[in-house]
Amino acid sequence: MEKLPKLKPGQHVFIAGAAGFLGSHLVDRVLAQGCTVTGADNLHTGRISNLTHLKTDQRFSFVEHDVVTPKDIKADIIFNLACPASPRHYQADPIRSMKTSVFGTLNLLEAAQKSGARFVQASTSEVYGDPLEHPQRESYWGHVNPIGIRACYDEGKRAAETLCFDFHRTVGLDIKVARIFNTYGPRMQPDDGRAVSNFVMQALEGKPLTIYGDGSQTRSFCFVDDLVGGLVALAASPEGVTGPVNMGNPTEFELIELANLVLQLTKSNSNIIHLPLPSDDPKQRRPDIGRAWEMLGWKPNVELQEGLEKTIAFFRAGLNASV
Repeated sequence: MEKLPKLKPGQHVFIAGAAGFLGSHLVDRVLAQGCTVTGADNLHTGRISNLTHLKTDQRFSFVEHDVVTPKDIKADIIFNLACPASPRHYQADPIRSMKTSVFGTLNLLEAAQKSGARFVQASTSEVYGDPLEHPQRESYWGHVNPIGIRACYDEGKRAAETLCFDFHRTVGLDIKVARIFNTYGPRMQPDDGRAVSNFVMQALEGKPLTIYGDGSQTRSFCFVDDLVGGLVALAASPEGVTGPVNMGNPTEFELIELANLVLQLTKSNSNIIHLPLPSDDPKQRRPDIGRAWEMLGWKPNVELQEGLEKTIAFFRAGLNASV
């Protein structure tokens, strides 16, 4: 593991979206670096069970809060992870998703300005849309359908980035923007509709694995431990490092490859079925992480098989507990 920038022990960190998949892992990592943490979540898609292991940790506190409502925040660093990242979840209430990305980010930026906090925005590879450039570099402006069914998330996150940089340019706010590519691991919701959780749950339950399209579309899968390491390194980087910085695993897999690997690792007898490709589904997705390496010394270290084994164990334990 490369030596990454670290937070200063004793800093107070506010994490919006703390009960979510990524947010809860980020809480753990920040606490491990000696900081105190206030976690906030509206529990729309986050789960308080992701944080129950911290109930006796005096350095952690939780508040149920929706970032669409303004809130005074006293912190050294504010992380904004407050938005559903799964298409199934953000498309279920697209207006709410757009409000979370735009109004929520605006409210948190204003809170950061008021308290003098550093602001770290969890953006997304979805700002690139269905990209015409491959792999995707941060200089690429993207290919997004602004009126499609994914636009509430794609355009919401693009607008959030705009707000971050406008606050930086106009009032000098200290900002960091990470563009997160497909991430997986323990604490994913089993019903979130993304490829890894879908395939693992279907395989463990003996159901057919559903692939949308012919399975030739590609994704790059980053294990959650690697991803949160990058987020913390970005948060701890010098003030001049604003980003955006791609964070993901540059190793690219076809979805049919992922499905077959899950079948192999779960020893499942499930078959694979093909369904129609959803509207605006990206055909290729792979980050160029040269900027993350150059500025932070960050790159992912967990291979897909190792990460899948840990993820499968998590989902299997959940199924066994529910029996």
